[in-house]
Amino acid sequence: MNKTYKLTLTAMMIAIGTVSSSVVAIPIGFTKVFPIQHFLNVLSAVLLGPVYAVSQAFCVSVLRNLMGTGSIFAFPGSMVGALLAALLFAKTKKIYHAVIGEVIGTGIIGAILCYPIAAFFLGQKATLFGFIPLFIFSSFAGALLGFIILVVFLRKKVVQVGAADEVNILKTK
Repeated sequence: MNKTYKLTLTAMMIAIGTVSSSVVAIPIGFTKVFPIQHFLNVLSAVLLGPVYAVSQAFCVSVLRNLMGTGSIFAFPGSMVGALLAALLFAKTKKIYHAVIGEVIGTGIIGAILCYPIAAFFLGQKATLFGFIPLFIFSSFAGALLGFIILVVFLRKKVVQVGAADEVNILKTK
């Protein structure tokens, strides 16, 4: 896949993430859960790799915050999730590992990283594990959607991920 194609696909994902954030974002407390971001993280992790996945997550977070449809908590959650999803997929070439990476990266690690942000920037006395259930729910829903879409795309030969023998969707070695 050439660089122009990757940049174009990343830009399209950023546009989808930004536009859909005004429709799908769910405000809960001082966070706004956004399952579409996790869907895009899994797609970009599998189709584009770590650099583009993290860049996509960062750009969507910036634009959502500028538009008022996101919160500062979008940064650690989405970026860590995208990175872990992409690294696990790059290592194993298994889509479900990208899903697991997204859920752990966003749902647990990203949620824990939000605690100091809440305490420092917002002056909120948030519980350390208060973000985890919300982030896990959002990331699992979006990552599952990403998994389903990728499986359908691969079976219908809409996209190709590496050589045919590298992609192993459901089997474990």
